Amino acid sequence: MSYSVVLKDGVEDDLKALSKAQVILVGKQFKKLSTSPQLGQPLGNKNGYDLGGCRKLYVDKKRVRIVYRTIDEQIVVEVIAVGKREDMEVYQKASFRV
Repeated sequence: MSYSVVLKDGVEDDLKALSKAQVILVGKQFKKLSTSPQLGQPLGNKNGYDLGGCRKLYVDKKRVRIVYRTIDEQIVVEVIAVGKREDMEVYQKASFRV
């Protein structure tokens, strides 16, 4: 079964902040998620941000994170945030978008 990968509002801006090479790598991970949505590691409470039900997937030697959740009833992988882990930036964005 193939899942649709949808981007939550703000994710396109997240991608613009990355280098072209990183965007290509993120795109490859999106493609993997469409066939294997459980690929990422589960997230819970991350440094005070409640991200229960979400998962993270690493990109570019763990420099970039993709935070997403799976909506099985709709066969959708919803990408919530993409960004660098520095200062927990990506988790903070994800927390506000959930």
